[in-house]
Amino acid sequence: MAANVLITENAAEFRNALPNGGVLLGIDLGTKTIGVATCDAGWSFATAGKTLPKGKFARDKAALEAICTERGVKGVVIGLPLNMDGSSGPRAQASRSFARNLAVLDLPILLWDERWSTTSAERDLIAQDFSRAKRAERIDSHAAAVILQGAIDRLAGGIL
Repeated sequence: MAANVLITENAAEFRNALPNGGVLLGIDLGTKTIGVATCDAGWSFATAGKTLPKGKFARDKAALEAICTERGVKGVVIGLPLNMDGSSGPRAQASRSFARNLAVLDLPILLWDERWSTTSAERDLIAQDFSRAKRAERIDSHAAAVILQGAIDRLAGGIL
């Protein structure tokens, strides 16, 4: 891990690490896929991107690094799947571990509470009249956009 990479669950710390804003990469880490989304440099809107097959970390890192380079990403927001009571379970620990490993990208990382993100993404896709098959293809990247939008709403709004 890069020595000075910020990995935090605190939005204020993350925002302070990026005083000039910048494009952010949102990640919804699943057991079989990685949903990705990006936002504009002014932190106004998140857009669903690709859903990547999850494999060995080296391959996952290379795919995410390519997206970061292509889009000029300045920071990463990773969904943190907390239990409904706010406690951490195995999936939250997996997200924290993934964040520590992803620190090699040398970008600040915000772990963002993702409770209800998949439910919200599913509702959005149903409202857009996507078929069940199309929803299955897009749910992870759309959930990444929901996670990222929640984070940038907080970051840009200044209420931390």
